[in-house]
Amino acid sequence: MQDIENIYKEYAKTVYKYIFCLTGNKELSEEIVQETFVVAIKNIDKFKGDCKVSTWLCQIAKYIWYKILKKEKKEEKISFETVEDVVVSDMLLEEKVLEKQEKIEVFKKIQTLDEQTRTVMYLRILGNLEYNEIAEIMNKTPSWARVVFFRGKQKLKEEKDEKGM
Repeated sequence: MQDIENIYKEYAKTVYKYIFCLTGNKELSEEIVQETFVVAIKNIDKFKGDCKVSTWLCQIAKYIWYKILKKEKKEEKISFETVEDVVVSDMLLEEKVLEKQEKIEVFKKIQTLDEQTRTVMYLRILGNLEYNEIAEIMNKTPSWARVVFFRGKQKLKEEKDEKGM
């Protein structure tokens, strides 16, 4: 039991930071961290040791997050009553819609990148993590994380330039 407590103390914060980058929700992230360690305890015999414990735990957390996303598949819906209650000028509303559309387009483009690049981009952009923190999560070096992020940015920029956006 002592080992499990030590593992939790050592890695819970790292797993939380990683999963919060994906969810953007404090409470949900905390729940996923708890479930991650429950799954890890049940499957500790499957851990082969060919990666860092933190990497293994983050992969479990990501799997749990994906399961939640599949289960919920919820879409944001705005009711007419909500729109009536909010007083916004047409110009401001149009700006917000355009801004949201631009964000959606950027995330769609990020989704086309390979999984490692996509993960690095999300951790850096949404999680605001440093390269050394990303490197620890991904079981790589900070230089690797920096290069992958830079190349990912370049690829997105090239696609944008090709389309004349």
